[in-house]
This record gives sequence, C-alpha cells and structure tokens, in this order.
Amino acid sequence: MVEPRAPRPARRIPFTKLHGCGNDYVYLDAWDGALPADLPGFARTVSNRHTGIGSDGLIVIGPTPAGIKADLRMDMWNADGTVSEMCGNGIRCAAKLAADHGRVRGESIRIATGAGVLTVDLQRNGREVIGASVSMGVPRLTPDQVPVVATGKGPAKIAIKIGTTTYSVLAVGMGNPHAVTFVKDVEKAAVEVVGPQIETHEKFPKRTNVEFVARLPDEGGIAVLRQRTWERGAGETQACGTGACAATVAAILAGHITTREAIVRLNGGDLRISWPADDAEVRMTGPAVMVYSGVWPG
Repeated sequence: MVEPRAPRPARRIPFTKLHGCGNDYVYLDAWDGALPADLPGFARTVSNRHTGIGSDGLIVIGPTPAGIKADLRMDMWNADGTVSEMCGNGIRCAAKLAADHGRVRGESIRIATGAGVLTVDLQRNGREVIGASVSMGVPRLTPDQVPVVATGKGPAKIAIKIGTTTYSVLAVGMGNPHAVTFVKDVEKAAVEVVGPQIETHEKFPKRTNVEFVARLPDEGGIAVLRQRTWERGAGETQACGTGACAATVAAILAGHITTREAIVRLNGGDLRISWPADDAEVRMTGPAVMVYSGVWPG
C-alpha cells in the first residue's frame, strides 16, 4: 500500500491593501521575495470581492531593472488578470507603501511604470504619508499614441453608436488609453451598459478605459468635473486617477473649462488635476490610504 503524501505547506504571501479615493489594490513587496509564480492568476484570485481579498487589481513594487533610473518599479494587473500600463491612484499608494516599508528615502520618488518613469512627491501629516502629487506626463493625443483608430494627427474625436445613442468620444492617452464622453447627468449614465461596449470597441485595439463626465459649478474659483469610470479589465471603479487626468485634458480641449485646473469628483472622493499648457505634464494630487496588511495563505 502506497502511503499518501503529506500535502505541501501553503506558501504564505504577505500583502497590503491600499486605496486612493476608493480605487483599491492588493500590493506585494517584491523585496520580500514572496511572489506567486502566476501573477495574472493571483490577481484574479485576490481581486474577487466574494472569495478573495477584494480589489480593482494587483500591484507589485520592487527593485528597478538595470538601466532604468528610478527608485522602484511598479507593475500592475487588472482584476481580470490583464496587464495595465499605469494607475494614477495606484502609483500614489505604491509610493506610500515604498516609503512605509523603508524601500525609498526622501520626499520625491521616481517610479518606473509601463508608461515610463514618473515622479511622485509625498505629502505627509507629521511622519505619516497621507497622499502624493504625481507628474503624470504629457498627454498622448495622436491616434497612434492613445492608441485609437482615427484619422488625422491631432486629438481624436470619434462617434461610437451604442444601441440608438451615438456617443461623442475624445480619445486621450495617459500612458494607458481613455475614451472621455461628456454627458448631462453622470448619475443617470448607463455606465455598466455602455462602458464595456466602448471598452471593447474595434476603434480601441488595446481596449480602453471609459470616462463619463459632466461639468459642475465652480468651487472657490476652481472648475469642478463629475466623473464615473468604467475601467478596462475591472468594471466601474470608485476612482481612476489617469481617467481624471484624461477627463481634465478633454474638458480643456473641448472648451468645457477655461482654466487649466480642475477638481475631479469621483465616486470615492476628489482629485486635483492641473495641465498648465498643451506641452506640459499633467499634475495629479490626491490621497493614499492603507486599509490593512495580511498574509495570503497561498
């Protein structure tokens, strides 16, 4: 009789959950060396809000590859296991986690992402990191940069018909693709119906995030935009930092706001976005909050 083998002990994986305006991610610290072999599968498992930790995706921070001048590397997977180039809320939280874990020194951090190396300036309350301001890069507005299938070399404005309604969409690249459409009432927008159809539309070869945006009255002399986002690979999320940047850029280009700065009101809170000039980098400022740390049983 063959004796049954004892089960292998589960590989315990330390993790931290953080959020920016409710846009939440599970984070792994690669310096700990406890990474699962199948990161896309792990992203799907832990992101499940019924059987996992619950998140909009997975982000791994770790050492920077040779030849790249940055303090750390950030890699991310959406909740469905697909790779994403960047996340505005995610990068603020990545900077907080790196500072909290003592992986970086100083108040200005350079983080390598799939969208390039971005600079993050920490914001503190005493010693605690509570948020950050991020130089998000110059918006990518030509069709090949977004990418989107469109003619011309300038910002791509396209019409997409969903059912009996035609949506006017402005395509903006913020290291990842965005489709911004302006609506009268964001709260009544059919985000869960229209969002996935625009996300997977043939005009967007790498799929796209979709922003539904409305202009609200100014507050303290600052323009206010209300935004809901259907995120590529995650569904509607509480916030999208790159989406808030794309929405502000689109609002300026379309003439919805006359200043170069806006408060973007998301389901989970506000972000402050500025775009000083057409050839300037977009600046995003917002919170970074730790939810809890734990150990995944493997």
